[in-house]
Amino acid sequence: MPSEQARVHPLVQMLVDLTAGAAGGIACVVSGQPFDTIKVKMQTFPAMYRGFFDCSVKTYQQEGMYGLYQGTTPALLANIAENAVLFACYGFCQQLVRQLFGLGNIKELSDWHSAIAGSFSSVFSSMVLCPTELVKCRMQALHEMKVTGQTTLSQHSSTWAVVKAIFQSEGPLGFFQGLTSTWLREVPGYFFFFGGYEVSRSFFLQAGQSKEELGALPVTVSGGIGGAAFWLAVYPIDSVKSRIQVLSMAGRQDGFLLSFLQILRTEGVMALYCGLMPTVIRALPSNGALFLAYEMTQKKLTSLAERAT
Repeated sequence: MPSEQARVHPLVQMLVDLTAGAAGGIACVVSGQPFDTIKVKMQTFPAMYRGFFDCSVKTYQQEGMYGLYQGTTPALLANIAENAVLFACYGFCQQLVRQLFGLGNIKELSDWHSAIAGSFSSVFSSMVLCPTELVKCRMQALHEMKVTGQTTLSQHSSTWAVVKAIFQSEGPLGFFQGLTSTWLREVPGYFFFFGGYEVSRSFFLQAGQSKEELGALPVTVSGGIGGAAFWLAVYPIDSVKSRIQVLSMAGRQDGFLLSFLQILRTEGVMALYCGLMPTVIRALPSNGALFLAYEMTQKKLTSLAERAT
């Protein structure tokens, strides 16, 4: 993590972290996109599917492999943008937390402090995540929206067709449908994300070893644990967010609280956990890949920056 780079100019280090975060975002999508597609379908239309395997098989039968990878382009944009901003802001937020707690050096931050810094960082990353994730979720659920007669778009519509439809029907602010839900998910979620990652890395440490000396396997496992902790902590919030973003294709939706209460009243609490299994399964390898790609890229680019100064 960007906690020990004192020899590189802060602006250069932010660019390094931004690039490394983008690399992590790519690794995350490549390793887990089909699971994410199933998650969104099950969250938005829980009555259509009996479970993870039923949804996977039906999606493949009705839409082919294309259906499982529907929304990959906006997913890449969403994850690249989110993780680039998230990790670029993480170093700044670490400094902010250091000052808030009166610590003399960033190396004095505990795992608890790092979790708080990650939570702060998500406030900024949510702003770039919401519009791209909105497009991704709508593309992933196009088949179901078409079957239920809630959209005129083809289930094979391109990313641009979905973007254009949002702009024409809802205007620029339409891209921020679900922003409140995104903040409600991201801010607590990234506390558990970074907290789980840092606590797990601390567990792997041997006497006299620093976290930066850990190998690929501990980093990958720690990243997977952080990702699983994120989703286990905030999954019901994500379910409400997905519904708001997808169903707003058919008309303006109620806000987060009213949508949350409506689901509880009409479908029960278990509807909020529909799709949790594929999400946690996906979180382990995809977030492991995210952190491994981030750490490797960040170390390499920091080393190059240090030699150039």
